[in-house]
Amino acid sequence: MRRTTRTTALAAALLCGGLVQTAEASTLRIQLRADIRSINPGVNRDHNTDGVVLQMVEGLVAYGEDSLPKPLLAEKIDISPDGKSYTFTLRKGVKFHNGAALTSADVLWSWNRYMDPKTEWRCLSEFDGRGQVKVEKVSAPDANTVVFNLDKASALFLASLARTDCAMTGILHKDSLKADGSFDKPVGTGPFKFAEWKRGESIRLERFADYAALPGKIDGLTGAKKPLVDEVRFLVIPDSATANAALVRGDIDILPDAANSDIAELKANDKIRTSVVSSMGLVGLIMQTRDPVLQNVKLRQAIAAAIDGKELVAAVTDGLGTPNNSIVPVLSAYHGPVEKQGWKYDPTAAKKLLAEAGYKGEKIVMLANKRYPQSFDAAVIAQQMLKAAGLNVEIEVLEWATQLDRYSKGTYQMQAFPYSGRMDPALSFESMTGPKDKQPRKLWDNPEVQALLEKSMIVADKGERQKIFDELHKRFLAEVPMVMLYNGIVGGATSTKVKGYASTLMSLPRAWEVSLGE
Repeated sequence: MRRTTRTTALAAALLCGGLVQTAEASTLRIQLRADIRSINPGVNRDHNTDGVVLQMVEGLVAYGEDSLPKPLLAEKIDISPDGKSYTFTLRKGVKFHNGAALTSADVLWSWNRYMDPKTEWRCLSEFDGRGQVKVEKVSAPDANTVVFNLDKASALFLASLARTDCAMTGILHKDSLKADGSFDKPVGTGPFKFAEWKRGESIRLERFADYAALPGKIDGLTGAKKPLVDEVRFLVIPDSATANAALVRGDIDILPDAANSDIAELKANDKIRTSVVSSMGLVGLIMQTRDPVLQNVKLRQAIAAAIDGKELVAAVTDGLGTPNNSIVPVLSAYHGPVEKQGWKYDPTAAKKLLAEAGYKGEKIVMLANKRYPQSFDAAVIAQQMLKAAGLNVEIEVLEWATQLDRYSKGTYQMQAFPYSGRMDPALSFESMTGPKDKQPRKLWDNPEVQALLEKSMIVADKGERQKIFDELHKRFLAEVPMVMLYNGIVGGATSTKVKGYASTLMSLPRAWEVSLGE
């Protein structure tokens, strides 16, 4: 009850303009849809929590805007010829929020803490042998060097270290813990440091005056990251209408994730700026290739040909989205000329393929839910397009938890389904590729495809990986385990006095390199 009351009180204060009088010119105010779960990096977290914590902590590497992992606290990275040893040279002059200098001892301490099961780090299984790789040893030859030894070569080691749900494997000072060993607060190296958390209301961060910024331009979660305001306040405002009104009134400065349907209205307001990019998420129509009807590849090809992707995407994203028939997201560094190729909207070809498949009007049930409105809208529009081509498609609306259970068990024919974003294409393909007998949730059960995917997780050379992803895309278009439609949309909005803010493909708010004017 206390949590609800405080959140309601905050909303009331916003509606009355009550925060305007207390906000200072150097205070950047950012909306949160819900309170954070903790301030313990990579522990008891969700995406909403990551957006706050990653203002305070940094890792050896971080994702750039092209979705590739790049140095952050590391100055350079050397990989051994066999791909099993990674040597990180630390940047000099980096300090923690308590003033201590970053050394290799801090990297070792942080790593050992993450690898202790008692920490309950989200990404422990990615590095202890249960995932793609096992880190067998971590050593520090000197104060500025850290060496990670792996059990085998892995093209995904750096990408896994950089994952936002892992808190970038953020390096912490041991002062982050209390005397009894329990977690206190993140003493990291990020541009902002922890100040206060009023549960259910707000989180306040202060500018870290001694932040060691990289030169150059902003680049995702790495690159230039100077703190340009004295403090950042994340305000919990669950209701989008309340948040939109607060932005227009000037009570808050940034909406990091505005609804697509609100973007056009906000954009028309001369007090507001908008920033829209595509994310790494995938939205499409998935199909059970073992279903008696849909196991016929020509029928699945007919479904792909019957979908007018351009019209559908424009409708469900309010004109903000871009069609993409590739599992490789548009903003990925691996989205090349081959990935730009897709299915052609051709109703005549669709009807011909249906005839060749021997389709006799059998009913096909497409599952959908209303928790994700764009996915539901995609189902409704796709149904009409498929019916026009002669397919008997019905929509069954389920609660999201029920639909997800059906997905996990593989007990469906079709679904309008959203996948959360993966930064590396191998992980995007892995989310849907594999043996159905062992993992019923997998869409694409093809041993040759699986072999290509496994190779992409080992080969580190970007050119060689590109060739693999190109081949996977061609096979995906031919076999159609899913009609991939578009990548998710990240639409942010700010007041006109905010300078330097832009939405990112990570769909996380960014407070660094952002200033306030008049």
